Amino acid sequence: MTRTRLLILAALLAAIAALAFLTTRPDQASDGLLAYRDATTIARGETLYAEHCAACHGANLQGEPDWRTPDAEGYMPAPPHDPTGHTWHHPDAQLFAITKFGTQALVGGTYKSRMEGYENILSDADIRATLAYIKSTWPPDIIARHNRINANATD
Repeated sequence: MTRTRLLILAALLAAIAALAFLTTRPDQASDGLLAYRDATTIARGETLYAEHCAACHGANLQGEPDWRTPDAEGYMPAPPHDPTGHTWHHPDAQLFAITKFGTQALVGGTYKSRMEGYENILSDADIRATLAYIKSTWPPDIIARHNRINANATD
């Protein structure tokens, strides 16, 4: 990826993070953008995940086999969203942007992913609820690490 593309991606992510921060309730700010402690949000997110995500990412968030290696057509398989994957390595704003706009829109270049954006399918609140459900399934140590990633992303 060229330096120009990286700078554009960084600027886009910063803008998304700022927008998401401004639309987040203050009592959730320390945990990032996701209400992963709210039972109602989690239940809604679990239903949305089952309807829109589980077919590729697995009913148990396990992802597709050999998810780090491109398939025969050059596409990256769907990664797991459980603690064995890399979802928790990304701040909430980036996860939100990937879900809303699709991986290709953010990464660009020759990266090939079947992850299409959900901006015309799910509302922003639905996307946040789905991501909150995913985060709610992680063990406490992974949640704590993810919260630190979120805090560092907004510094």
